[in-house]
Amino acid sequence: MDTKPKRYVFLLIPGFSPLGMTCAQEALALANRFHGGRQYYEWMLLSHDGAPVTAWSGLQVGVDAGLIDLHRDDTLIVCAGVDAPAGSTKRILGWLRRETRKGIDFGALSSGTLTLAMAGLLGGRRVTTHWEYSSALAESYPDVEVDDVIYAVDGRVFTCAGSASSMDLMLDRIQRDYGAELASWVADQMVYTAPRPETQAQRGPLAGQMGLRHASLSHAIEIMRQNLEDPLPPSEIATMVGVSTRQLERLFARYLGSSPNKYYLGLRLEKARNLLSQTTLSLMEICVLCGFKAPSHFSKTYRKAFGVPPSRDMGGSNLLGLRK
Repeated sequence: MDTKPKRYVFLLIPGFSPLGMTCAQEALALANRFHGGRQYYEWMLLSHDGAPVTAWSGLQVGVDAGLIDLHRDDTLIVCAGVDAPAGSTKRILGWLRRETRKGIDFGALSSGTLTLAMAGLLGGRRVTTHWEYSSALAESYPDVEVDDVIYAVDGRVFTCAGSASSMDLMLDRIQRDYGAELASWVADQMVYTAPRPETQAQRGPLAGQMGLRHASLSHAIEIMRQNLEDPLPPSEIATMVGVSTRQLERLFARYLGSSPNKYYLGLRLEKARNLLSQTTLSLMEICVLCGFKAPSHFSKTYRKAFGVPPSRDMGGSNLLGLRK
């Protein structure tokens, strides 16, 4: 039996999530404490130039090296978070293309999926990313299947939403590497005795999230979320959920302190804000994707909601040419 430890290589992108990275590394470290004294894993941290990397929280993390040559049996994980595209330099993207051609397993935590997409490594793949970045990824890469799950595995490519979901992903990796006994032992050590399956949605049922107990209201909000590009009138939404328009208005007022139209507009503006900061889509394209008929109306509404014009929230990196 080959007792050589498996090596995981973490590439840290400025603005990465320290929680996601720590959860992933903790799982590997705990595996090495399993009875028998065997070292199952080793790992190293990389950065663009070998210098420490600053997480989104301001935490600085030292690394072991810059962009070194990887071994064919290494597993690579791209760790990112806030504004991943700004830190995904041309040198990093080229390195990712070169190293993954060796046939290694590779993946990403949180918005590291965007970095892999920028490198052209996800075409035709089923992936996930943190829900905050999923719209940008889906709109910019129509050939990538973006799924709303905590983690996704497609062949040798694996991705996860980051944060706590990194534990679920790594327990899955440990089971694939060494079997269920070791994975179960690590889960117990992490006091995480009920790991979530790959199919688990990132956000729980809407009623649980918002403390809503009224099924009709939860259903109405889900309909709104699924129809941001072509907004439906409240009367049609009410018919779809089986209540009157007046009853729908009362539900929104009672439970959310808002009207259906105002709440719906907030969802559309939230999506617009994410697309502005995370993609290279034009103002007109974002208008269409968020259900606005004209840029002038969109700009006026956006400024009223956020206090700045849409142009102020456009990402400085504009995803470094995210769309190929």
